[in-house]
Amino acid sequence: MSSFLHWYIWIVAIGSIVALFWLIQATRNVESSGDEDATTGHNFDGIEEYNKPLPAWWLYLFWGTMVYGLGYYAYYGLGNWNGLADWSSVGQLADEQRAHDEEFGALFEKFATMPIETIATDAKALQLGRQIFENNCSLCHGVSAEGSNGFPNLTDSASLYGNTPDSIKTSIEMGRKGIMPAWQAILGDEKITQVTQYVLSISGQKHDAAAAALGQTVYAQSCVGCHGMDASGNSFVGAPNLTDDEWLYSRPQNALAVDIRNSIALGRAGVMPAWKDRLGDAKVQLLTGYVYSLSR
Repeated sequence: MSSFLHWYIWIVAIGSIVALFWLIQATRNVESSGDEDATTGHNFDGIEEYNKPLPAWWLYLFWGTMVYGLGYYAYYGLGNWNGLADWSSVGQLADEQRAHDEEFGALFEKFATMPIETIATDAKALQLGRQIFENNCSLCHGVSAEGSNGFPNLTDSASLYGNTPDSIKTSIEMGRKGIMPAWQAILGDEKITQVTQYVLSISGQKHDAAAAALGQTVYAQSCVGCHGMDASGNSFVGAPNLTDDEWLYSRPQNALAVDIRNSIALGRAGVMPAWKDRLGDAKVQLLTGYVYSLSR
């Protein structure tokens, strides 16, 4: 945290409590007229506010809350200062991870060198792999691993980077960055419409035959480098197979032609983070085996 942000937090946090102390003290010292029916002069919709002090218990509750706040800051710290307890969220996380490794490390290490194909058939390994998946991967791929718009379905055989144990493990360990360039400025609206119809045709979808025939030429000139002459894709660069009915970027509320056109015109940039440093070798092995088992 920068020095400026450190002092900004201190000034706002401590200054707010000091200001509240002053405000309560200043307002409680306002002289009263002694008339129990006197009002403050505030009137809203015929409702007037009596000029009476807060109940003592309410006042003490305010003070107690602010004293507690100062004590909390003193114990847990503020800004770059870790307080009397020398506590930090990073330190607590490290302590909890260390305790977890001490308790379960031996269990996970048992599977670190187990072949992925064996893990995919081992009930205990799959149970652990599922827990790792749900804790780390379900946010994007879903608890059922069926994915969503922009996040691959891991339960089918379609895969951008291959569906072998090694390719799955590489995806988890190293992450992936898939780039589909935007073609709008290069091709223009007419050619994008044509190649969209061609992609629909080769995947067995309803299409405009005349536009698709023209789109085949556009495809041959601009798309074969990644997707191949037969449009079956290229797992080396993560180019999808365009001849099947698996669509990574497809929204139920859109016509398929709309989503295909958007992909061609605007491009796509999919990022899969690397998990090796966060999970470690044993958990990566278990997770790989679990994901491998989903499509088997």
